[in-house]
Amino acid sequence: MDKFNRNGFWMGAVSLLLLFSVGCTTGQMENSSEGGDFFEAAKIDLARLPAEVIKDSNDTLLRRDNFTALLLAGGASIAMHNSDADKNIAENVDNHQVCSGFWDESLNIMGSPGTHFALTGLWYAISVENEDYINKERAWTMIRALSVTGMTTLTLKAIRHNDSPNGAPWAWPSGHTSSSFTVASVLDEFYGPKVGIPAYIGASLVAYRMLDAGDHWGSDIVFGATLGWIVGHTIAAKHKLPEIAGFKVLPYSGGTGEDRGFGVLLMKRF
Repeated sequence: MDKFNRNGFWMGAVSLLLLFSVGCTTGQMENSSEGGDFFEAAKIDLARLPAEVIKDSNDTLLRRDNFTALLLAGGASIAMHNSDADKNIAENVDNHQVCSGFWDESLNIMGSPGTHFALTGLWYAISVENEDYINKERAWTMIRALSVTGMTTLTLKAIRHNDSPNGAPWAWPSGHTSSSFTVASVLDEFYGPKVGIPAYIGASLVAYRMLDAGDHWGSDIVFGATLGWIVGHTIAAKHKLPEIAGFKVLPYSGGTGEDRGFGVLLMKRF
């Protein structure tokens, strides 16, 4: 069971490495993409992913308010781990375990960064094939947010390198928690509380499952949730399409030759 529980982290790590590998090998390709051809759009977008992730990381993690919140969460994590708080939480949860069997494995898979990348990739592919510009950009924003969260989480795990309650390495912060809260935060930005609230409930269940299974300390959860919330909201808010009176503002080009023109398109779904 411990081997199965660790697979979620490595699935996320492999997915992140694959995204960067494909992006680096196609780095000489052009910087814009058109809908309709999934493989062409994916090659072009992945080529610019590393540079975009670095920029998003700087814009998000180094922003004063975000940096302050992360410092406070980090301080809380240190205080929890150096006091009896982490141990008391772990003992209490261990004495009142609620997740087992199907629910334990389901929440583990649902919260895996690998699952999040796979489902977002499917969202992206369907949107490209349908020439759905709005959902393509939303899926791409989710990929960028997950990549920033994944890269930051892996870096912090390598630096901290502490053990979880069940003895597994690289405990802080929780990758399942940070990735799940990133997904919830992006969805909340794009679709509002009707989607955001259920997504946050799902992320919270994933976080509790990591405590319940002994895969993480409470301090791992606190920082992971804070990181995911900050990254998801900041990146999604930056890339949301502008609106005028409830209409989405989209780029537009039409015509051929001398009659070709460019402008903006106002779109609203009824």
